[in-house]
Amino acid sequence: MKILVLNCGSSSVKYKLIDTVSENVMAEGGVEKIGLNDGFLKFKLSDGSKQIKELGLVDHEGAVAAILNVLTDAEYGCIGSYGEIDAVGHRLVHGGTKFSGSVLITDEVKEMVRECYPLAPLHNPANMTGVEAIDRLMPDVPQVGVFDTAFHQTMPAKAYMYALPYKFYEEAGVRRYGFHGTSHRYVSQRVCEMLGVDIKTQKIVTCHIGNGGSITAVDGGKSVDTSMGLTPTEGLMMGTRVGDVDPGAITYLMEHYGFSESDIQRIINKESGVAGVSGLSSDMREIESADKAGDARAHLALEMYENRIVKYIGAYAAEMGGLDIIVFTGGVGENQTGVRENVCAPLAFLGVELDKELNARIRGTETVISSADSKIKVVVVPTDEEMMIARDTKEIVSKLH
Repeated sequence: MKILVLNCGSSSVKYKLIDTVSENVMAEGGVEKIGLNDGFLKFKLSDGSKQIKELGLVDHEGAVAAILNVLTDAEYGCIGSYGEIDAVGHRLVHGGTKFSGSVLITDEVKEMVRECYPLAPLHNPANMTGVEAIDRLMPDVPQVGVFDTAFHQTMPAKAYMYALPYKFYEEAGVRRYGFHGTSHRYVSQRVCEMLGVDIKTQKIVTCHIGNGGSITAVDGGKSVDTSMGLTPTEGLMMGTRVGDVDPGAITYLMEHYGFSESDIQRIINKESGVAGVSGLSSDMREIESADKAGDARAHLALEMYENRIVKYIGAYAAEMGGLDIIVFTGGVGENQTGVRENVCAPLAFLGVELDKELNARIRGTETVISSADSKIKVVVVPTDEEMMIARDTKEIVSKLH
């Protein structure tokens, strides 16, 4: 089965075409700068080299059309026609309590996803543009939605409830949902395959840290707690998101500055985090460079960022009553060697010992970076959400025939 996996963000569409029989990636790439005049499609050729195609101003449907055109292109393509695509799998961010697993996308499912828009205003509307584009371009192809929130539906009530009046949970679904579930599910399974251990016996903390970031406690293969909450704003300090903050600080700001609800949404989602503290950038590479150049605010941002990760790992080790494996994934987790070293250093009391020389060399490859003597394995596992989405899509579509 050939499955096209789409991950539509607000200004980008990433894709992979996967042959699910061999789990071979036939094609991959993405459209960036959607909605701007210099939009482009970047894709990888079979020999590993990269090609860029200028698109100019395109919307999400134009981006998806450009992807389909490249896939069927006489020179660069790998399929003869759209008809060879058996199904399309989509990353959908927020499923609320409505979805505890991946689903075939129907009109009813689309409506339910739209009902979750207020819970993920940056993500769900963008995700749905991909579904709508495929509806118009390939109306007969089955589509599957794979939710970031689904993996965390195994969390116990003591972990997902807020200490707010209970009626808000009953009436408005206010509780913790968690995100990046597809990534946490993939890396927790993959690390156990790598180490040759049974996931059912392992206590794992998975750190998905990129521009957005979350940490999950995976006990026996199930998510038992995670750092993001009702929305993807809770938890870690992120590129532009505030993470954990005293709710009283928010109401104080509203009173003090006369901020509206939409002002607060903008501040906590788009103007805070590493960018807000440093005043420089949301990109950790730029923050590390500025820190090395002696920028005090960049240094503070980096220390705060790393400290929050340490706190969550320690908390989850306590919550699970032990820890066997720490996994680093996501753009920062896979590539920022300094962040990994600084996060692991204070965890020495748990028996974490990094192979510093090895860690300094590892970027984006599956590697155990802890020393032979470390009581807890520390492992870099590049995430592959697309493969997880393809597997789920294959499983659901296979049942249709």
